[in-house]
Amino acid sequence: MIRYALALLCLASPALAQSQDDIVQAGLLSGWQMANGHHMAALELRLAPDWKTYWRAPGEAGIPPVFDWTGSSNLKSVQFHWPSPQVIALNGMKSIGYLNELVLPIEVVAQDPTRPVTLALAMDLGICHDICMPAHLTFAAVLQGGGAKDSRIAAALADLPKLAAGATCAIAPIDDGLRLQASLGLPPLGPDETVVFETNDPQVWVAEAHTARQGGILSSTTDLVAPSGAPFTLDRSAVIVTVLAQGQAVEFRGCAAP
Repeated sequence: MIRYALALLCLASPALAQSQDDIVQAGLLSGWQMANGHHMAALELRLAPDWKTYWRAPGEAGIPPVFDWTGSSNLKSVQFHWPSPQVIALNGMKSIGYLNELVLPIEVVAQDPTRPVTLALAMDLGICHDICMPAHLTFAAVLQGGGAKDSRIAAALADLPKLAAGATCAIAPIDDGLRLQASLGLPPLGPDETVVFETNDPQVWVAEAHTARQGGILSSTTDLVAPSGAPFTLDRSAVIVTVLAQGQAVEFRGCAAP
């Protein structure tokens, strides 16, 4: 697929004479304890000017981030709260991500809320400018006590996509998977609206969507290809559809049958 070819090209680029430390600086913001007992922390990435990294669904030209929490203790679960990304053009292809910086809030749930949580995170990601390079980051922190509100995390949480309801999805089999056509009741966000589809199966390849608008209805179609290379069962309630335009993001979680 395109993203793997791009990654291999990045590895071969002579521009990799620049080190990872020249391009990205990273840290973990310890954050605060929430009213429900969970802890709101965040990853902070600061990139060199005009460099970018990718959203959870990076587009066909992007490289998805990978997180490994092995080595953490008293950790039950984590939930990422992704700020609204932007559409970035590179070499005639679209990718979805963040320019210059990213604060990514993480809601941490302890196995035993009376004890500290020790976080040990290894993160693999792609970072790109005119060329791309893989980066490997490690983070460690102990979360305990109430902590204090952090304005950087609060700003990222305030920039989450707006939630909307009322999406419908028509599904039809194709030779190697499914064709998914969504109808979204949404006022125009601006020119060049980009629609991104996600399923609950990371093994499913999602094609770039084709989108058209008629008044207050945005229609978008994509193809989904599973590793089996055949039609498969899709859980409509787990489909996420995100619309991006003019610095805005609107998210539909789940889509009903038409």
